[in-house]
Amino acid sequence: MVSDHHTSVPLSVLLKRELANEKIERPELLHGQASQSKKGEDLTFIKTECQRVLGDGVTTFSVYALFDGHNGSAAAIYSKENLLNNVLSAIPPDLNSDEWVSALPRALVAGFVKTDKDFQEKAQTSGTTATFVIIDGWVLTVASVGDSRAVLESAEGGLYYLSADHRLECSEEERERITSSGGEVGRLNTGAGNEIGPLRCWPGGLCLSRSIGDKDVGEFIVPVPYVKQVKLSSTGGRLIISSDGVWDAVSVETAFECCQGMPPDAAASQIVKEAVLFKGLRDDTTCIVVDLQPPEKPDSQKPPPKKQGKGVFKSMFRKKKSGSSSQVDKEEYCEPDLVEEMFEEGSASLSERLDSKYPVCNMFKLFMCAVCQVEIKPGEGVSIHAGTTDQKKLRPWDGPFLCSSCQEKKEAMEGKRPSGVLVDIIVTVTSQSPSFSSIK
Repeated sequence: MVSDHHTSVPLSVLLKRELANEKIERPELLHGQASQSKKGEDLTFIKTECQRVLGDGVTTFSVYALFDGHNGSAAAIYSKENLLNNVLSAIPPDLNSDEWVSALPRALVAGFVKTDKDFQEKAQTSGTTATFVIIDGWVLTVASVGDSRAVLESAEGGLYYLSADHRLECSEEERERITSSGGEVGRLNTGAGNEIGPLRCWPGGLCLSRSIGDKDVGEFIVPVPYVKQVKLSSTGGRLIISSDGVWDAVSVETAFECCQGMPPDAAASQIVKEAVLFKGLRDDTTCIVVDLQPPEKPDSQKPPPKKQGKGVFKSMFRKKKSGSSSQVDKEEYCEPDLVEEMFEEGSASLSERLDSKYPVCNMFKLFMCAVCQVEIKPGEGVSIHAGTTDQKKLRPWDGPFLCSSCQEKKEAMEGKRPSGVLVDIIVTVTSQSPSFSSIK
């Protein structure tokens, strides 16, 4: 006789069994940070041993974040205090470890946009860059807006850029997005046709195309982050997260070389010292160094292995293969275990970034706003595909959905409706110098 009785097992127990069965060895994380302050607008956020399941000490992750504020530190402070909670609230409950990692890119987009939306409602005009790193086992997920930077050096010697530089100088695509949304892009004009400095967005004078805050600039400066997700080999590596005060002074190669063999705290101090020595203290200069080491490696000061040369760069990101013969498996087993790319997306479109693209059950709750997570009554939500010309997305029941407030923000970011603060402002970049209230 077959029993119909089923005993439910708590998710935390299932995850513990999963970790035990897969014999997953998590890396040892060591970190250090250093800063020299000019304006006091750089903030860091470090939280280790965060629990994915409350009360469970096994399913943990760590967060390392850097916020470089401008026009005051209010946006950086607010982001430091709220961004992590906003990201976690966008992740569905009861996911196993693989599903949780797969859900992170979408949740980071929602969390960044919600943080920006909530801060702008406070009617403060400061802004901030954000470089936000979540480390879960050997998987690094990085979300970034602005011009701070996260760079990884694997133990095999490869360099991997994990963030995007959202300076207007760096991307023609971003400049075109801003102008098509109603902004102006140009250099600061000193009169008589003389232009100086980097490209900036007007009104406001911001030289970034993406940030959190900056209400006075216009909502075409979006908080939608570039997201990259990679998996390290079990040999580990070193991660450097620094503000532009570092990267404007030293190259990525110099940053890693100057601190080779040092523990993370000394390494962070040395990188800041090198940057200030080269260019002087012209800006807040902040650095976080995180070492990911195999559990059995006790000596944090042991120099990393000698770099293997150009061959490493040719195979920077090795994709997983869906199937292979036993002979190929043997050959792969003998190959150096390099960094694998798992996810990369930099689009500024919420319709693309919040769409359900990941192999995760219940990636969005049907009657919850995909950004702010408020409950939406049936019939009141607006599909993120509203207004699309894609015939496959024209069905009214295609989610995810946005509440009316988040739909308004989405339209403002896309230039489909004016942001309230800019309705009565007209700015032209001509021979007259435009006024601006914030310069990054």
